[in-house]
Amino acid sequence: MLSALHITNIAVIKSCDIEFSPGFNALTGETGAGKSMIIDSISLLTGARSARELVRSGEDHAMVSAYFSDISESNKRAIADLGVECDEDGGIFVQRDIYSDGRSKARLNSRVVPASLLRNVLKYLINIHGQHDNQTLLDDTRHLSLLDAYLAERIDLTEYLSVYNALRDAQKALSSLNMDDAEKQRLIDLYKYQLDDIDSAKLRRGEEEELEERKLKIKNLERISKNVSVVYRALYHNSKGTSACQLIDMAKKSIENLTDIFPKGEEYLDRLEEISSELTDIAETYYDMRDAEVENPDAALDVIEGRLYTINRLKRKYGKSIDEILDYRDKTAEALDSIELSEIQTEEYQKQIASLTEKAEKLALRLTEIRKEGAKNLEGEIMAELCYLDMDKVRFSVDIKPCELSSTGSDDICFLISTNPGETPKPLSKIASGGELARIMLAMKTVFAKKEGTQTLIYDEIDTGISGKTAQKLGFKLKASGEYAQVLCVTHSAQVASASDNHLFIEKNQIGDRVETTVRPLDEDERIREIARIMGGSEITEKLLSSAKELINQANN
Repeated sequence: MLSALHITNIAVIKSCDIEFSPGFNALTGETGAGKSMIIDSISLLTGARSARELVRSGEDHAMVSAYFSDISESNKRAIADLGVECDEDGGIFVQRDIYSDGRSKARLNSRVVPASLLRNVLKYLINIHGQHDNQTLLDDTRHLSLLDAYLAERIDLTEYLSVYNALRDAQKALSSLNMDDAEKQRLIDLYKYQLDDIDSAKLRRGEEEELEERKLKIKNLERISKNVSVVYRALYHNSKGTSACQLIDMAKKSIENLTDIFPKGEEYLDRLEEISSELTDIAETYYDMRDAEVENPDAALDVIEGRLYTINRLKRKYGKSIDEILDYRDKTAEALDSIELSEIQTEEYQKQIASLTEKAEKLALRLTEIRKEGAKNLEGEIMAELCYLDMDKVRFSVDIKPCELSSTGSDDICFLISTNPGETPKPLSKIASGGELARIMLAMKTVFAKKEGTQTLIYDEIDTGISGKTAQKLGFKLKASGEYAQVLCVTHSAQVASASDNHLFIEKNQIGDRVETTVRPLDEDERIREIARIMGGSEITEKLLSSAKELINQANN
């Protein structure tokens, strides 16, 4: 549950600390006191878009933080799967910082996280139902997902999705094969020309590098010959002088003549032998770098330049290197084979599609059966809630119609309502009465919330358009909901507020030349006066106080 909330520099709230209790928490106050700012602040913690306008005028930074405790084991596991662990007390600390330049930062247990992770974690902990949140339930396209969420323990789309995705892949593959004969022949001619163009060149991987190296050598034959000869004569053999290896041999003989006097000379003989081997290897390596004599260097260069021209011509058309050209050639050959074999492949894909379609339809039919069974239970639960809220004449039903196969099966789901006996059920979006809509939405949210397992439910003025006995029953329903989840409700109804387990008062005061919103819990006497104020306005009479006490007693009983 949401145990504690701290708000700093959010609009009219300079600094505010609120402690919430289990059960039903009611938040009341004068119009304009800042009740909406409390809800907006909590929304920021759920990953809602941060607007710089929320930052209190004159400040450059705002912050909202909260601590969630007593998290259920199932929600702990779900959150852990997202990579977030609860602290040693089994709770989670959440913080959202907003800056006047539009930046924002989110933290979970002091670790900076992206807003997307914040949203995914908080959806297991808190659910906010605002005045405009009814649009989700009024949107027919969302009804299928709501029914499936209600049936989460019974419905599993994994097997169906596997078959459906395979079917879609086969359909896409078949579509790519379907082309008219003229287009097919054009591609065959193009691919054959490209293959002939590349194959006629008889390219080899690494050939271009070899040609460039050969070209460089031919252009520098005289310099190569002269310098290689110098290296060979200086290091290994010199018929007109003494090479390094010859000098080392002379040194070795002299050391050998002194080994009886200097026994350590053997060590130096080994080292000189190693040096001689290294010098010999260098000399021979450079000697081998000489090319065989080229009778006609100009003619050899012409041949190389011609070959390089051919390679460059192909590079301009098919790739940046010989490797890329040959890779393009292989892909073109595959594409040609694919077109030439398209009739065979088309037949294979058609058989595959027929088989997968049959499987998908059977699995979709099973999903439909589960949904129809579950829909009856959903109708019963929502009807029971509506009956409690003095809407026993209202009929709620789930309309399930067949549709084309999609990623969710073959069902088109729409929630229907008939508000008066004899009326034809209509989609929820056709309901006109605000009071009726509010009660219907509460009934639906109550049922869905039980299935969702969300531990904190927030209602922002759910009592809009409701008064009297019905409002009192609504308060009782919120109080009953507090037995399986923590409930927070911003309300203008005395009947609703009187049913709360914890009553919080929101007020706005002028301090200096600025106004500030504060929130404080009410004791029993203060609570009676606040409920009397809601009932009768600014003048609180003994009769109003007595009525307020009676409302509280009725809720407690």
